[in-house]
Amino acid sequence: MLADHGFEATYREYTKQPLSRAELVDLLKTLRMAPRDVLRAADAAKAALSATASDDEVLDAMVANNRLLQRPILVTPKGARVGRP
Repeated sequence: MLADHGFEATYREYTKQPLSRAELVDLLKTLRMAPRDVLRAADAAKAALSATASDDEVLDAMVANNRLLQRPILVTPKGARVGRP
């Protein structure tokens, strides 16, 4: 669908190339969101991540378990968006 509109995308396999903490911080700045805003709640519960965890704790958990990050996330020169229904 994107290619039909002249947009070329590069897919990053997050399970093979997880984002570093610095990349997550930069991505969150681009998204204008806090770590908890892109946290997959069901996976966070399975990982025993506390509902009162700080932003730093959520970031650390996302670095340790990349499945906690909502996806897909599309990044363009104009900004970034989480692909949610």
